[in-house]
Amino acid sequence: MNPSSVQPVVQAPDEVEMQIRGLMMDPVTNMPIIVLKDVGSDLVLPIWVGIFEANAIALELEKTATPRPMTHDLLQNMARGLNAEVRKVVVSELRDDTFFAVIWMDHAGETVTMDARPSDAIALALRWDCPIYVNRTVLESSKQAASGTPNVNAEEMRRWLENLNDDDMGRYKM
Repeated sequence: MNPSSVQPVVQAPDEVEMQIRGLMMDPVTNMPIIVLKDVGSDLVLPIWVGIFEANAIALELEKTATPRPMTHDLLQNMARGLNAEVRKVVVSELRDDTFFAVIWMDHAGETVTMDARPSDAIALALRWDCPIYVNRTVLESSKQAASGTPNVNAEEMRRWLENLNDDDMGRYKM
């Protein structure tokens, strides 16, 4: 892609930039959790994902080389081969306890969007070193969903996630 033709990443007003705070295992369900943190505050968003998706994210966080391209490496190579570039990913929706995401790409001066699972979008964002955003309505919906969950105090869960240290996060090891 010609660097002079690349447009800057545009953050929509309803998007909150997040970074990966860590990966951990849910002690109750034994499922991996990606913990995203607002870059401008202590707000966190946990997203439960599959073990293979968590592994793909952990490999990239740890910059672990694999002998052959993994699926997300293949997708990055394909996009590059087609002269496309991933510019940002957005966790765009929370519906029926399921998160949805959109991958934003540039191709030949055009913006192309593709629906994706958040775990796949995040794995690609790490490989492209591009920003991860979450729609504000998703953050609000996730707060409401957490407060409506039986036997879980949303405020305690939020505080617990915000106060996790690197040892609690397992240094991204799965």
